[in-house]
Amino acid sequence: MASSHSSSPVPQSNSSDAFFKKEMDATKLFRPVQSLPDVCPKEPTGNVGDPNNLCDSPSLVVDQHRWTIYHSKVNLPAALNDPRLAKRESDFFTKTWGVDFVDTEVTPSFYLPQITKEHFALYQQEITPREKVHERCKNICTPKDTFDRTLLHTHDKSRTDLEQVPKIFMKPDFALEDSLTFNAVLPWSHFSTAGGKGNRDAASSKLLQEKLSHYLDIVEVNIAHQISLRSEAFFHAMTSQHELQDYLRKTSQAVKLLREKISKIDKVMCEGSLRVLRLSLTRNNCIKAYNKLKLMATVHQTQPTVQLLLSTSEFVGALDLIATTQEVLQQELQGIHSFRHLGSQLCELEKLIDKMMIAEFSTYARNDLNRPLEDDCQILEEERLVSLVFGLLKQRKLNFYEIYGDEMIITAKNIIKQCVVNTVSQIEEIDTEVVVKLADQMRMMNFPQWFDLLKNIFSKFTIFLKRIKATLNTIRSVVFLVLDKNQKTRDLEDTLQKNSAKDSTVDTEVAYLTHEGMFISDAFSEGDLPPVAADTTSQRNTSPNSEPCSSDSVSEPECTTDSSSSKEQTSSSVTPGGVEMMIGDDMKLTDLELVRLANNIQELLYNASDICHDRSVKFLMARAKDGFLEKLNSNEFVALSRLMEGFILDTEQICGRKSMSLRGALQSQANRFVNRFHEERKTKLSLLLDNERWKQAEVPAEFQDLVDSVSDGRISLPEKKSAATEERKPTEFLIVEGQKYATVGTVLLLIRIILEYCQCVDNIPSIATDMLTRLSDLLKYFNSRSCQLVLGAGALQVVGLKTITTKNLALSSRCLQLIVHYIPIIRAHFEARLQPKQFSMLRHFDHITKDYHDHIAEISAKLVAIMDSLFDKLLSKYEVKAPVPSACFRNICKQMAKMHEAIYDLLPEEQTQMLFLRINASYKLHLKRQLAHLNVVNDGGPLNGLVTSDVAFYTGNLQALKGLNNLDLNMAEIWEQKR
Repeated sequence: MASSHSSSPVPQSNSSDAFFKKEMDATKLFRPVQSLPDVCPKEPTGNVGDPNNLCDSPSLVVDQHRWTIYHSKVNLPAALNDPRLAKRESDFFTKTWGVDFVDTEVTPSFYLPQITKEHFALYQQEITPREKVHERCKNICTPKDTFDRTLLHTHDKSRTDLEQVPKIFMKPDFALEDSLTFNAVLPWSHFSTAGGKGNRDAASSKLLQEKLSHYLDIVEVNIAHQISLRSEAFFHAMTSQHELQDYLRKTSQAVKLLREKISKIDKVMCEGSLRVLRLSLTRNNCIKAYNKLKLMATVHQTQPTVQLLLSTSEFVGALDLIATTQEVLQQELQGIHSFRHLGSQLCELEKLIDKMMIAEFSTYARNDLNRPLEDDCQILEEERLVSLVFGLLKQRKLNFYEIYGDEMIITAKNIIKQCVVNTVSQIEEIDTEVVVKLADQMRMMNFPQWFDLLKNIFSKFTIFLKRIKATLNTIRSVVFLVLDKNQKTRDLEDTLQKNSAKDSTVDTEVAYLTHEGMFISDAFSEGDLPPVAADTTSQRNTSPNSEPCSSDSVSEPECTTDSSSSKEQTSSSVTPGGVEMMIGDDMKLTDLELVRLANNIQELLYNASDICHDRSVKFLMARAKDGFLEKLNSNEFVALSRLMEGFILDTEQICGRKSMSLRGALQSQANRFVNRFHEERKTKLSLLLDNERWKQAEVPAEFQDLVDSVSDGRISLPEKKSAATEERKPTEFLIVEGQKYATVGTVLLLIRIILEYCQCVDNIPSIATDMLTRLSDLLKYFNSRSCQLVLGAGALQVVGLKTITTKNLALSSRCLQLIVHYIPIIRAHFEARLQPKQFSMLRHFDHITKDYHDHIAEISAKLVAIMDSLFDKLLSKYEVKAPVPSACFRNICKQMAKMHEAIYDLLPEEQTQMLFLRINASYKLHLKRQLAHLNVVNDGGPLNGLVTSDVAFYTGNLQALKGLNNLDLNMAEIWEQKR
């Protein structure tokens, strides 16, 4: 049982089977499974003298930091194979897990195949010849390094022996004084003699002593082995020590001779030359110190110089001086104790300059916007403005334009207030002591006074916007100059980068002159410097014999710019106003920021236009509170609309963008005007229709002239009646393009109203769509109302007519035809004033034209129906008998003559003929029905002769009427056709 602790899991066999030999060789690659370390074993595990039979325990040195299975708390094989037990305790597991636990066989897995020796047969057949060849070659070829193999074997054997020693003895802190260590090495259980286990404990103590002796032997053997291995090296080192001492003695003597020679060479050849170099370096250092002191004296004058520049509002120069001084302090005068507070003082001074520039710009904006508008000067102090803008850009104060925008709002309010005050003061009717508020004073003005005030405000706003545009254009030009400078700087940098490859050769040659981090050229005078270095130094230093800068001098700011003169470049730029400015490279603004600033300034100009429009809208709304604007007549509103449109166009031309507030207010007032305009005329038309008796009216000369002007293409109303027009007599008909139109007075006034709509559209183009809708409504109203009065006989109750005669119907039809004649002209007029997207509204005229034609057709049908009822009444009583012509046909011819007499002068001849053809067709239909009822046929009999005589009488009378002589009556249709 004890052999299980030292047995290896790898099969080992002495047979010549190649398979097991191969597995035996594989043990070199895999570490064998080691048993649990047993410091005090209770049973011997093998022959103590044979190291191979010792317990294969973990190595204390190798395995002390690696976890193995021996660190587990329970060793199941050890628990089951305890040699101290007299008999196997079979109830160890059966107490809990059941009686059949020990004897139960494990069921083979269904997923793992049963592996037998036959599975390795093919592998053995393939590997056996190779193994034989390998063994043959190994026996033929002797090992090249027998000593290394032996040493390796010995090392492995020694390591295996040491691994048998428990790890507790290998610990660096091993001490028997520690109670835990002592108990682990010498457990008290081995020395207990209680009970019947005395003999057994004595044996265990003896075994423990033997075990410890065995461990001591292993350690002593390994120590002796290590000493034997290193004995040759020890004696070799002792021998080499004497040779090394001889070499060191000779080397010391050689070094001593060399040092003596170098000392002589140093005294003879080098000491004088080095002294010259040291003196030259000292001289240059003195010059540098002198120049540094001059620079310090100049920097000391920075604050007085800045104050002097600020007194003359030279903000850009002061900021440049501060920036240059800060750069000098950080680079060339860094660490100077006397200037330790100057940097913070300059920073505070720079913040003060920022506040001063903002306050100065606010003052400039206030002075620029509030100066008298009669002044012709567009830009106030352009040089001052440009200087302020450059300073603000330099300090990245990019929101300065907001100050100008706030001042614009305040100034716009003041302009309106001042204009109202000036106008009110000139009107004697307004008592300013009684009426205190300006808005109430303004509402007391009549239209001409208020119109002049509005015109004055618009003119002031126009000048105001022009000044703002000029100022903002100057500011934008400064921004664009800086942007252009940035672009040129980038182009220059790109060019320098391309040329840097050519300069690399010169840099390489200069690098050869360095020694211990110092240029050799620094040891010589400035006249011997290379050209590049001399140019740079000449800008910074003066000659050794020059005097230092005066301490009270403020006219030499160039002394403070020596460190940045080779880095910053300035370029001269001219603004549109002719102001020349020097732009430095220290404008640290990106192109995106500058473009955004330029856009914001342009947007500020748009805002100025919006501000003027908004203030104008508030002025209009203040006057419109009492309905003043809605009470204006057409001429007054047209004048107001033209004034506002002119101001809107002027602002759009100045600012380059449309402002919709004033246009929207104008549109709103125009809509109200249109509503009132339309309601007045619709009411007027309604009153005219309600009083119309539908009799032909005389046409005054002014209406004929109005119609003639429309025919000539001029859709406008005459301003005043001329004397010649008043002397001309009215005519019976209205002549329109050679045709006579008999009309009523309502239609003449309707034509004038229509022309008023068209002229209003010409005067106020923005209301074209509203006017079109209202005019369409007016025309529809006239059509429907006239239909109710004439066809619907509403005039009988409204006007008191006794009956609606055929003359009334014919006159109504002719009036409708006159309106239809002008609808295409009206449509073309509106089409020329509408946007293409609004052309769909013209369909209203098509609908109106259709309605009017339908109405005219209904009137014609009504006239035919009147005669049709007459024919039905008379012909139903017709009898074929003498005398001829019969009374029925006489009455029919009489009524036909009356009809002709009523409509001939009203309707054109073509319409009269078409109407009588329809009446004749109705006559033939009733006559044919009556003849069929009387059984009169076309057989040449007496009845046929009587009917033919009556028809001939009817035909002769009808064709005798004026304009109907060529009418084809086709009376043969009254007879039934023979089948």
